[in-house]
Amino acid sequence: MKKWLNIKNNLAAPLFMVFLIAAWELITTTMAVPEYILPSPSVIAIALNENFSLLVEHSRITIVAVLGGAILAMTLALVLALAMDRWRILKQAFYPILVVSQSVPIFALAPLLLIWFGAGLLPKVLIVALVCFFPLAVNLVEGFSQVDPETIDLMHTMQADRWLIMRSVQLPSAMPYFFTGLKIAATYSVMGAIIGEWLAARAGLGIYMLRAMHSFRTSHLFAAIIVVVFLSLALFKLVEAIRWLAMPWQRKTTENLKE
Repeated sequence: MKKWLNIKNNLAAPLFMVFLIAAWELITTTMAVPEYILPSPSVIAIALNENFSLLVEHSRITIVAVLGGAILAMTLALVLALAMDRWRILKQAFYPILVVSQSVPIFALAPLLLIWFGAGLLPKVLIVALVCFFPLAVNLVEGFSQVDPETIDLMHTMQADRWLIMRSVQLPSAMPYFFTGLKIAATYSVMGAIIGEWLAARAGLGIYMLRAMHSFRTSHLFAAIIVVVFLSLALFKLVEAIRWLAMPWQRKTTENLKE
């Protein structure tokens, strides 16, 4: 009975998606909606198939910016979070600035980056890093603040140095928070790269979408959106897989709870 309920729960979302696509196809076909306004799913599928190789090439360029920006954001967030945890005065000084910085829209900062660094890969990487940095930094700071102080005191009593305490206690305790922030950052990263390509780029999914929009090829635009969604979901699942591999103790706890 429990297994049947799990199957029903897992099938609910796919079945609802199939229903929405079928309703979309029926409405656009029976009402003769112009393709440049709202193409049917079948027309979008044809556009996706016909331009698949081109979309793959543009996706490759976007993924390079996404990975570069994500790695830069993770590095900076980890360094800043460790520094804030080490020196409380830094946390008091920088944490409010970190929160206030999120009130500045990325569209306002992106033109400045393009002016300073040109229209190459670097500004796209920096835009992705800005988008990903906040959820990573905030979650890491929160994770380090939740470390059990009695465990730290015990490690000091055992004459453990700062590196050993960080490696054995602080980092494992903060990893669930880190991966939570990384999941959020993964879904935002593709959006950040697309924004950078919208403003100035020679290739990438953002450029493909702009060209499709300017030529009123709405089906091609939807095809690019599908690729963007797929990339975001793939990155999200990749983070989940890395989390599963990097935290075996969490995996064992989850398995025990299921039993």
